Amino acid sequence: MSQSRNSIVEEFARLASDAAGVATGMRREAETLLKTQLERLLSTMDVVSREEHEAVKEMAAAARDDNERLEARIAALEAKLADKA
Repeated sequence: MSQSRNSIVEEFARLASDAAGVATGMRREAETLLKTQLERLLSTMDVVSREEHEAVKEMAAAARDDNERLEARIAALEAKLADKA
């Protein structure tokens, strides 16, 4: 009797292990399918890449710095002009 119980327990453990393997495979397959679908969806949309975003962000920061520098220069020139007048 104990021999048949061990056999049943071993069979159940093997089935559970196989089921876990199948579940892992299904999860990987679902992740791959989802990733593919998302990449396809994003490629059809007008979405900016991270690299493009970072490049524009740096350009905007440089433009702000230039504006501040030019504002200071204009203020200095206006003050100089006001002193002469």
